[in-house]
Amino acid sequence: MAVVIRLSKVGKRGEARFRIVVIEKKERRDGKPIETIGWYEKRGKIQNKDINMERFKFWVSKGATPSITVSKIAQSI
Repeated sequence: MAVVIRLSKVGKRGEARFRIVVIEKKERRDGKPIETIGWYEKRGKIQNKDINMERFKFWVSKGATPSITVSKIAQSI
């Protein structure tokens, strides 16, 4: 079972918000996640984000691979 940490899109068109989720790699983007560990929102130059870093580190230690975008978000916190 390959597990990844990636963004799942929520919100309406033009006002996208994303949840940071732990999900199986073969699952579709908006499929049922194993766990939601945070959220990310970008509007223009303003970025709002929140990640539970304890859970992020836990999943990475268990072998979950974060996407490039999630890695950048996690490094900026």
